[in-house]
Amino acid sequence: MPEPVNQKSNRNSDRKRPYRSAKRAETAAATRARIREAASRLFTEKGFTGTRMKEVAALAGVGERTLYDAFPTKAALFGHTLGVAIAGDEEPVAVPDRPETLEIRDEPDPGRAIGRSVDQLTELLERAGDLIMVTVEAAGADPDMRASADAGAEATYGVHLALTTALEERGALRAGLDARTAADTLYALASPHMHQLLRRHRGWTREAYQAWLRRLLVAELLGSH
Repeated sequence: MPEPVNQKSNRNSDRKRPYRSAKRAETAAATRARIREAASRLFTEKGFTGTRMKEVAALAGVGERTLYDAFPTKAALFGHTLGVAIAGDEEPVAVPDRPETLEIRDEPDPGRAIGRSVDQLTELLERAGDLIMVTVEAAGADPDMRASADAGAEATYGVHLALTTALEERGALRAGLDARTAADTLYALASPHMHQLLRRHRGWTREAYQAWLRRLLVAELLGSH
């Protein structure tokens, strides 16, 4: 008996649907990437308050409706842009819970742990440092930005403290230094403020900044190790 036409049509449709869904997802991801690139540039150049959503849409080459459908408010757009810059991708996994962060904390060699931490911090600040400074600069005038700045600072300190606690438990910290003071030192020296001063204001290369930070942290945290 011949197969009914409608069943054959449905089977063809079922085969095409995953492909079409994948293409839609790919297109949506590309659109979000263009929006993030435009938003990052404008937020960095003009600050949070000075950036207009219509400017982001124009620079990204999308309609304002498309932009607002994806990000209903400027705060939502900034939060997404900053979050992806910090993490490096759109995966919903916070930096403290990422495998590379946990591996650094569990690294048995203290000097290598510091070096790997500096590498990770440098990559993060190269991607997100300018945007983090936007939150700091706007925090005094905007409650949402204040909350973002505070949450980011707290999360960053938590990562530092987890590392220095692991070093303390291994007896790796220099004599007289406890985990919390070591985390304070790491928090200050590896701050986005210091990165901004040396990389943006003083024009240091990434390599020079990274080597300086590694030497300083090894000396300050590990001493003779």
